[in-house]
Amino acid sequence: MPVTKAHFQPVYDQDKNLLGIYLSPELWLKAQDELSPAIDKALEELDPTTVKLPPEPIKDWELLAQYWDFKYAMPTDVSCTLCGASTPDWQKDEPRKFRLRSATLGGLVNFECQGCKARIVKKHFPKHVDVACHPHSEK
Repeated sequence: MPVTKAHFQPVYDQDKNLLGIYLSPELWLKAQDELSPAIDKALEELDPTTVKLPPEPIKDWELLAQYWDFKYAMPTDVSCTLCGASTPDWQKDEPRKFRLRSATLGGLVNFECQGCKARIVKKHFPKHVDVACHPHSEK
């Protein structure tokens, strides 16, 4: 038996429809580092619900809230000017309309719109808040 067939072989049903590909454990161990990211990307394209989102940095938000000393209440509203999504309190939405991406003690807070993937950046200053909305871009 050729080495190729022992490690890599297409698998067909009785009607000669491709069911899948058999990879030997030895071949998988050698190619896993290169194949796994490509498979993960393809799975995301086939089923976007399989995307694993990183956890929100809630502790950073809580730290900002703990040291909040501006004369106005800490704003929890978020709006996306690109797709029109809006919420009076992003933390209370279920499912989330906006996900917290970062928060700093300096008052810079970054959200991602779950509708259009835009970035909403809120810069908190002692007397006002600047808000910018940036369209999603592939890295």
